[in-house]
Amino acid sequence: MTTHLPAHIEEGRHEPLGALARDGGINFAVFAESAQALELCIFDAGGQRELRRYALSGPHDGIFHGFLPGLGIGLVYGLRAHGPYQPEAGQRYNPHKLLLDPYAREIVGHFGWHAEHHGYELGHPEGPRSFDARDNAAQALKARVPAALEGVSPRSSAPRHASADLVLYEVHVKGFSKLHPGIPEALRGSYAALAHPAAIAHFKALGVSTLSLLPVQYCVDEPHLADKGLHNYWGYNTLGFFAPDPRLAQAAHRQDPTAVVAEFRAMVQTLHEHGLEVVLDVVYNHTPEGNEFGPTLSFRGLDNRSYYRLVPDDASRCENLTGCGNTLNTAHPRVAQFVLDSLRYWVQELGVDGFRFDLAPVLGRTRHGFDGHAAFFTALRQDPVLAGVHLIAEPWDAGYDGYQLGRFPGRFLEWNDKFRDAVRGYWLQSGKVGRGEFARRFCASSDLFHHAQRSPSASVNFVAVHDGYTLNDVVSYSHKHNQANGEDNRDGRDGELSSGFGAEGPSEDAAIRATRERVRRAMLATLLLAQGTPMLNAGDEIANSQGGNNNAYCQDNAIGWLNWDRADHGLAAYVGELLRLRREHSLLHHGRWYAGPGCSGEGDACIAWVSPAGHEMQVHDWHHGGEHAFACTLRGAGDAQPSLAILFNPEASPQGFTLTAQPWRLLLDSSGELSPQDLTPGQGLQVPARSMLLLRS
Repeated sequence: MTTHLPAHIEEGRHEPLGALARDGGINFAVFAESAQALELCIFDAGGQRELRRYALSGPHDGIFHGFLPGLGIGLVYGLRAHGPYQPEAGQRYNPHKLLLDPYAREIVGHFGWHAEHHGYELGHPEGPRSFDARDNAAQALKARVPAALEGVSPRSSAPRHASADLVLYEVHVKGFSKLHPGIPEALRGSYAALAHPAAIAHFKALGVSTLSLLPVQYCVDEPHLADKGLHNYWGYNTLGFFAPDPRLAQAAHRQDPTAVVAEFRAMVQTLHEHGLEVVLDVVYNHTPEGNEFGPTLSFRGLDNRSYYRLVPDDASRCENLTGCGNTLNTAHPRVAQFVLDSLRYWVQELGVDGFRFDLAPVLGRTRHGFDGHAAFFTALRQDPVLAGVHLIAEPWDAGYDGYQLGRFPGRFLEWNDKFRDAVRGYWLQSGKVGRGEFARRFCASSDLFHHAQRSPSASVNFVAVHDGYTLNDVVSYSHKHNQANGEDNRDGRDGELSSGFGAEGPSEDAAIRATRERVRRAMLATLLLAQGTPMLNAGDEIANSQGGNNNAYCQDNAIGWLNWDRADHGLAAYVGELLRLRREHSLLHHGRWYAGPGCSGEGDACIAWVSPAGHEMQVHDWHHGGEHAFACTLRGAGDAQPSLAILFNPEASPQGFTLTAQPWRLLLDSSGELSPQDLTPGQGLQVPARSMLLLRS
């Protein structure tokens, strides 16, 4: 790149949005529909000294654009937007604030919370209606013009697992490997570590198909965390939606955005070569600019009224449907385009295989509430690039009418918290979950998903995820222990279903430890053998604990990292055996809905629910609150007899079961009391306490 800056900027093109090195120069295109003028500010390579400003042409259809000849990759720049500062009308233009290009693929600088980042004067009697004329350029993040990515995209080697075969593994990039003894210390906690042979060997031994990564897009810490010396470890505070977070790269790469991108891309490529998919948790629902009291970093300064949902009768205030202060307005065509462009970039250029949308109802919000047929969903479903990737929704947000489980369109899979609550309630014997509710969730929640041509895989089943207790802590604590978060234990979910079984936290009592182990294994068996798409929380397979912290979002330390020194490798082998059984028996991951006992027809698999006495469950059995043990038999299409049976006993004592009069072989006892063996036709079977059994005819 030459150090000589041209005297004038040419008009350039209005597309593509962002900065693109082409034809011996750089084209810039930025959406700022209500701005009166937009300045392109060029900085030195370190982003410290502003060298020159250029007025971009426009707006044309809301786009400002320009072309700088003779310049190329590596150019560092920011933006200044001119327009009305009328908070009461939703306009917050302040040219004293340097803005980050929303389409920045490479970001330079180190973000810190400074008063100068705010468009208004902190402490002023008029609050966010006041105006701050201080310049923030010295502290602001800047964009750097990227080079075209070389080589074949990792997407070309994508495994492309069918939905019915998915087994998700929700994992934090850093937390998985930071304490892993089998990974070189220089790599631990990085993208590269996740693709290290030791990590891949673990994923393959488990039998998972798809890594669901907690957010990896460029994130900044919230001010209240910065004040306490804590960090947003989970990453749900995205500012750079086109840039991998450098904090998750190996130390040698963190200062070079180009190297960070290359490391991320290499990770995806290596995982693909081993048959593993990569799904990203993405946060297109809010930004770090927060509510009307927040800073002006990018979107607010470019077009506050377009990018954010504002309170209808007071445009000076942000509508907060996320619990994070603001809400992205994906109902606006340009904001929807921004999200879709970002998604396509991560697929086409960086090779990922799908997305889990955080607080996904926000994406379908219209003026009349949530709409499963909102314009954004229509655009997403018909997009030729995104048509080939997995789409997963967290089907709730923090706004009115925010719980939308079962209402997402088309190919969407959805996190099913009703499965979690039913499985925990049943095996913990909370008294709140009967056999009917448990059976419904075990069969992929047909009451929620059996409509509009949706399949059982639409239900993403889990018993623990990043947000809440680990599975080990579900069976070890009765109360949350979040004091380390610095909020006096007020944060995190109160009343999360769990039980210490007579002790709070680690126990040396052999009976308590044995009970916890039985219940943990029964819940894992339920999760991994149920219909639907199973999702395993990373670390649950090694009995990882967070010390009872059920909201470890700011614990970038041993609380939030997997503890490999205390890993239960026997439990990991058990998980691997469960997933082997799931793969081997198609009835355990059937692509169509189970039919009733008298089913017939091509492709139909039949399920029958049976009492411990051996008769088919009747209405009075389903409502018998004093009994909890029962069983189901599974029969393939065209088969005369069931080929699999699953027996459930959540009671604290063994339960006798009468088997159907056909030969059976015990394949699995979750408690470990019974070993695989052939069973005599018609004989009774004592099912161990707090256990789940799988039989094959």
